[in-house]
Amino acid sequence: MPATPVHGPRVPAHLSGVDPAEADLVRSAAAGDRGAYARLIERHWSRLVRLARSVVGEAEAEDSVQDGLIRAWLALPSLRRPEAFGPWLARVVLRGCLRERRRRPETVPLAEAQEPPVAPASDAGLDVERLLAALAPRQRAVMHLTVVEGMSDGEIGALLEITPASVRSHRRRAREALTRLLAAPRATLSPREVFP
Repeated sequence: MPATPVHGPRVPAHLSGVDPAEADLVRSAAAGDRGAYARLIERHWSRLVRLARSVVGEAEAEDSVQDGLIRAWLALPSLRRPEAFGPWLARVVLRGCLRERRRRPETVPLAEAQEPPVAPASDAGLDVERLLAALAPRQRAVMHLTVVEGMSDGEIGALLEITPASVRSHRRRAREALTRLLAAPRATLSPREVFP
């Protein structure tokens, strides 16, 4: 009788959430098959754009994903575990988004600024994108991965390369900032009051 592994029986790849066909595509792409990489991109595109949008905003999301995909293509031969491609790719894109966010100033020259839209007469509609844009990039990413992607603290921590406790801390700070933003009249809060 074969010995049972220390941590329980081995789960076949097709039952562990890893698509064996994707692992084969990753191996082919790592060997230089551009068609295989294109199929991988198609599989992950919408999730990556949603993730990028949560960090850099709507206008820059697709460009940031494309930059990340180029970096991933160049680094793909160094990926040791093809079954870890999805989280690895998301990390590459996320790191690029965070770098872009730090590099890009938050201000717009007055000459280029657009007139702000007129607020609706009632508070029935919230500008969620504007609220989320007020958060720090990592807080925004944690909120997106929690609420939109439904990921656990451990999964988010692995993706962002932080501990699950840090994930909870970023989420708590984001919720506190959002609560302050929603509780006060818009004109009365300065950024320092939202993010002490």
